[in-house]
Amino acid sequence: MKSYSRRNFIFAGLLGSALFAGCGHAGAPAHQAIPVRVSTVGTLDESGGLRYSANVEAFTEVSLAFKSGGYVDHILERKGADGRMRVLQVGDRVSQGEILARVRQSEYSDKVNSAKAQMDQAQANYDKAKLDFDRATNLYKTDSYTKVQYDAAKAASDAGAASVENANANWQQARTALADCSLKSPLTGWVLSRNIEVGALVGTGTTAFVLADTHLVKAVFGVPDTRVGYVKLGAPQTITTTSSPEEFHGRVTSVSPSADPKSRVFSVEVTIPNSNDRLKPGMIATLTLGAGKVEPVTTVVPLSAVVRSTQNADGFAVFVVSDQGGKSIARERAVEIGDTQGNLISVTKGLKPGESVVVTGGTLIKDGDEIKVIP
Repeated sequence: MKSYSRRNFIFAGLLGSALFAGCGHAGAPAHQAIPVRVSTVGTLDESGGLRYSANVEAFTEVSLAFKSGGYVDHILERKGADGRMRVLQVGDRVSQGEILARVRQSEYSDKVNSAKAQMDQAQANYDKAKLDFDRATNLYKTDSYTKVQYDAAKAASDAGAASVENANANWQQARTALADCSLKSPLTGWVLSRNIEVGALVGTGTTAFVLADTHLVKAVFGVPDTRVGYVKLGAPQTITTTSSPEEFHGRVTSVSPSADPKSRVFSVEVTIPNSNDRLKPGMIATLTLGAGKVEPVTTVVPLSAVVRSTQNADGFAVFVVSDQGGKSIARERAVEIGDTQGNLISVTKGLKPGESVVVTGGTLIKDGDEIKVIP
């Protein structure tokens, strides 16, 4: 028996429950026909492809957080639908480089001024020490300075240079902190959320906005292992939505290398140009995989027709209706099952289209029992 797919295991559990429930019924006398319902083994043509639902997501989504903390004293304003100015709201469009919000800058400006003053002092001290060292060098060459005096002048000059470098680093750090008081948009897109208000105290790392770039969007959906072979990177793909009669065209840009451990499906992304912003994050899209491919016709039966095999504890079977001397006899036949399609399940081995199988009452009969087919 081939290894079972996820659906086989689920179906096996359902069959076990049904079999256990059926054991509580007393079997009918051998001479009495057992009433059952039957169905004809059918086929399923999948050449039209299978439809999937996908979630539309922004191509890029960014959370903007403050690096410098403080009180928020400015949030970018936009004109509202009523014509009045109001602070940035969800759904507003922003441009790359725009200052979306700012924390109070006064204390950071003070730090910049203090750091600049310290740097200027360090530079002045270094300039004096450098002149002293140059003079000591000339005097040392004429033996007018001792080695000790020369070394002291050189040490003072080196220390002054280090102080200037350290003061300059502190000044640059203070300037960066001042610049970080302003939160700039890194992209042109839409505001998905705003988590601050004017006057609020924010700390380092506080998320202020979530922005989305939607000039491209992604349609994300899951594909089972039996269908992931139809998905090829770079393949063109068409999607539709219920909100628009228009078809949108994109390409497959990502196929997950492994299945999700819970859903057991492979995540696939289709990237679609969206310059007109008709596709918005959160929309549900529909697409078809495998359309137009020539596939073998699949034999299918109702799920209720499949029971546990009495010959193989790990196998499955169906009861096929056989005519013997004008009587309807149930014959157990081992089958191999495949994928489920709604309330149908494919049978890969053991049945032929057109045969009659028991779909109701299968847990009450055994191989060779006489049955009575009821509507």
